[in-house]
Amino acid sequence: MDFAEVVKARSSVRAYMEKPVEPVLLAQVLEDARHCPSWSNARGYMLAIAQGARLERLKQAYVDAWLKSLEGEFPPADFETRKRYPGELRERQVSNGKRYYAHVGVERADREKQHFWQRRNLEFFDAPVVGFVFVHREMLPFSAQDAGIMLQTLMLSATAHGLGTVGLGTLTTWRHPVDREFEIPESYALITGFALGYPDPDAHVNAFRADHQPIPLAQPRS
Repeated sequence: MDFAEVVKARSSVRAYMEKPVEPVLLAQVLEDARHCPSWSNARGYMLAIAQGARLERLKQAYVDAWLKSLEGEFPPADFETRKRYPGELRERQVSNGKRYYAHVGVERADREKQHFWQRRNLEFFDAPVVGFVFVHREMLPFSAQDAGIMLQTLMLSATAHGLGTVGLGTLTTWRHPVDREFEIPESYALITGFALGYPDPDAHVNAFRADHQPIPLAQPRS
């Protein structure tokens, strides 16, 4: 695939095959991602990658934390993830959410199915690899910019190598499960997560495509 084909082929994968990602392939994706642009080449971000037993422990810890959140229990987080989107951003969020829930057959009043799909995020959609992205607190917002560029590069590389990914921003709500499994400096804040693996070609959920509108362009003053 050429670059345009890779960009258009990438989508959010929410169902994965029971097939591990080969170490050499994961290493190649990370190698590609390290060549991304960065503010002053500072690269104010850090990755934590989990597989196998560590991933399973994290999955259980995240599900447990999510279940507590249904009762209103939210521990302090590095970033507020439950903000209401403002203005036109809210309109886009709601529109995409309605289309997604319609695709997977979830009606507005069906809390049970809504909780099922929410939980799937905390289960990393059963991907064999989960990643956590941390950014240097003292370099925000530039470290967040760098992390976003790196993560997009990683996702595009994964697509080019036949893998799928999905961003897991909801993982930012709970940092403590990751701190139990990795040594993360307090100077780094958890900003997002992602899942990675081989897409399940037969899963209906993977046929969903977001509506990518043209980039808004500011109009020149007259």
